[in-house]
Amino acid sequence: MNEFPKREFFFKPVLQSVQELGGSGSNDEINNKVIELLKISDDLLAVMHKDTNQTEFEYQMAWVRTMLKNQGLLENSQRGIWSISSSGDFTSIKVKWDKQLESQVNEELNDEEDWKERVIKVITENLSPSAFERLIQRILREKGFTQVEVTGRSGDGGIDGRGIAKINGILSFHIIFQCKKYQAKAKVGSKEIRDFRGAMAGRTDKGLFITTGSFTRDAIVEATRDGVPAIDLIDGDKLAEKLKELNIGLKIELKESVKVDEEWFKNFEKNK
Repeated sequence: MNEFPKREFFFKPVLQSVQELGGSGSNDEINNKVIELLKISDDLLAVMHKDTNQTEFEYQMAWVRTMLKNQGLLENSQRGIWSISSSGDFTSIKVKWDKQLESQVNEELNDEEDWKERVIKVITENLSPSAFERLIQRILREKGFTQVEVTGRSGDGGIDGRGIAKINGILSFHIIFQCKKYQAKAKVGSKEIRDFRGAMAGRTDKGLFITTGSFTRDAIVEATRDGVPAIDLIDGDKLAEKLKELNIGLKIELKESVKVDEEWFKNFEKNK
């Protein structure tokens, strides 16, 4: 595939991807499976969406998943895992298409993208690199990491801190992390990942790379390359989601929804 087709073309590949993943999957898992199924080129995957900090592919996938959810074909958990809807009818996949539904999906995506862009803008414009490192320290502590230390020493191979992650309160392993405060559309490349892995050598078997920007496709591949220590990646989008999940730095307001119970009022006519 060398150019993006219309959005509706992706409906069946997304559903097929979720099914092949065992009936559920994260955003990244679904995206990667669609890339594999459709053999989408790296050049196409690198194209940025004109109005957001996402790539065109990422935006279209988010749009399609939201449309399928609104049609009752996909479900989305609070943890961001998508699954095949138990009530969905897959005998003949025909997604309804009307302007009202399209506007609803666009509004949902824009609302989500707006707050993420705002929080990343606040971080990049108001926090120094050392303050950003302390923010990451707070996030890791909130997620259950212990002995989280920000080193911040120059000439330390890009290592900004370390900590201990615990699994179920029993197993633990040491991690080293690096923080990059980039502008939203800036990308971390594979060279930065390789340099970070080199700095990790002999110190730990697990690395964490956090940026307010995003990662190139090559950087993502390099982070999980076979035969070398794996590096987990958190981009600006995931960073914003973690802040929301932990309810730190964000105030979540629930909108009041008022529905009129017409049947309740009609009861007054019955009691004449």
